[in-house]
Amino acid sequence: MSETRVVIITGDLVEQAVDAIVNAANNDLQLGGGVAGAIRRAGGPAIQDECDAHGPVQVGEAAITGAGNLSARYVIHAASMSLGGRTTRVSLESSMRHVFRLARQQDVETIAVPAVGTGIAGFAIDECGRVMAECLKDALSQGWQAREVRFVLFDEEAKRPFETAFWHVFRAPGAPAA
Repeated sequence: MSETRVVIITGDLVEQAVDAIVNAANNDLQLGGGVAGAIRRAGGPAIQDECDAHGPVQVGEAAITGAGNLSARYVIHAASMSLGGRTTRVSLESSMRHVFRLARQQDVETIAVPAVGTGIAGFAIDECGRVMAECLKDALSQGWQAREVRFVLFDEEAKRPFETAFWHVFRAPGAPAA
């Protein structure tokens, strides 16, 4: 398979035409506000119904459901925090490793990912970009053959730290090859 295309854009996550979108989730899998609320509104009640049936997961894990009315086939819920809690580097890293593992298991070739944990969960955007880049690089080195991984950010202010982080992890002189 050819090299994975990594794209960093601004846009609306729920409008992405991909195999799967990632939800910035709490471990109770309750689709409240922020990214999760947008997914619930656009995807309809079927997603929350599947989350309820799946039940809570541990902080740092992920769960996969159908995507309801979205154009994606799946929503992968990255549980980087407890309900009302904060995201940490450890919980984000663990949940994103679970996300990419589930994507590989479900033969997801295209995926759209938000800046998980940077909203109400309070994680720093620059550190989020670095964790995302490191987790993606590890997933690809372990054999996941994604065609495109699209990081969908809210605005240009969020996009710049992601671009910097990805450059350092994937392209910087002395960095291991992707």
